[in-house]
Amino acid sequence: MKVLGIITEYNPFHNGHKYHIDEAKKITGADYVIAVMSGDFVQRGCPAIISKYDRNLMALNNGVDLVFELPVCYSTGSAQYFALGAVSLLNSLGIVDYICFGSEIGDIKDLEEAAGMFFNPTESFQRTLYSYIREGFSYPAARAKAAEESLSIDGESNNTYIAKVISEPNNILGIEYIKALKQIDSTIQPVTIKRHMANYHDEKPGLLLSSATAIRSVLEKKHNSNLPSIKSSVPKNVYDYFTDNNYITYPITIEDFSAIIKYKLLSESSRELSSYLDLSSDIADRIKNINIQDLSMDELSQSIKTKNITLTRVNRALIHVLLNIRKEAFQEYIDDGDFIYYLRLLGMKKEASHLIRKIKNHGKLPVITKVSRAYKQLDSLGMKMLNQDILATHLYNQVTHDKFKKTIPNEYKRGIITA
Repeated sequence: MKVLGIITEYNPFHNGHKYHIDEAKKITGADYVIAVMSGDFVQRGCPAIISKYDRNLMALNNGVDLVFELPVCYSTGSAQYFALGAVSLLNSLGIVDYICFGSEIGDIKDLEEAAGMFFNPTESFQRTLYSYIREGFSYPAARAKAAEESLSIDGESNNTYIAKVISEPNNILGIEYIKALKQIDSTIQPVTIKRHMANYHDEKPGLLLSSATAIRSVLEKKHNSNLPSIKSSVPKNVYDYFTDNNYITYPITIEDFSAIIKYKLLSESSRELSSYLDLSSDIADRIKNINIQDLSMDELSQSIKTKNITLTRVNRALIHVLLNIRKEAFQEYIDDGDFIYYLRLLGMKKEASHLIRKIKNHGKLPVITKVSRAYKQLDSLGMKMLNQDILATHLYNQVTHDKFKKTIPNEYKRGIITA
């Protein structure tokens, strides 16, 4: 039996995701697919447009056998920590043979070369990296420039190509997945598939393989007459969900959390704000110097960002304020060295239920099927991490109720979704 692991957000699920699942199974010969999926808040620093439970069902209906939730402190983290959390979770299952991810390059050897450079950086590389950061470059831009310069010094003729490789968003995540595998000394084998679809940030909908960004731009519109424009971009069962639930259960956007975020930004001091993950004292000071009351969340983020502070980092920082994710708590998880403390099962295919028994026999962590019983399975650090997930979903559910008057069971009453 071969088991394939994938790391995803499905925000929302589309044909590109379906292609990834089918192609990855073909390449690896996997019998089963296990997804580690972000919950109600995602890595670019915003709420998922559709709830984790509905996205979970989309995954189960389109080729995934088990779905586990990535803890929110990792799902809203930088690429490095998003990857570390997700890969650690897959490794802890004890039954995963492969991890497959999409990339712009589609060549695992080039990604492994880049990952090796960053996993064991030379002193000269580190000096060059921090010199670019001091010049005002963002960390991703500084790392790409440092890599290009280091390769040039080493006499590599293809340094511009490598610099481009490590600048593409999916390549960056792929490199971080490989780094994480090295860091935890995992035996899981990495595999990559070249993306055959619209660019990551392409906002033009209607393509057979439209990007999630383009699809979200359509879904966010009320009483949507443009939904047919994305019909060919998603599986039929997903499109049926879109048409049946538009402005009934979705869309949820960052603007729906505006009042809560602004309240916290106004009520806390710069020192208190700088205790949140991804929120430096410089960002805190910028926030305190902005009149935030009349700004949309997008305008607020744009006002905070600078040349060396990316918009995505600003958005993540604001989400960490919303969800009370602080540097000190996150550092506890990292310093402990285990990174993940539980396996939160969101859903499964009925015919794959035997995998749960195998995970319980071979895995390293407790499987959480009922949140109400988790305190019997976890220590204090594990409960601290899980309570952040619970808070995130309760906030998301409350906003959904306020927006659509839709009552949603809380996390203590939720069971596993089967398909």
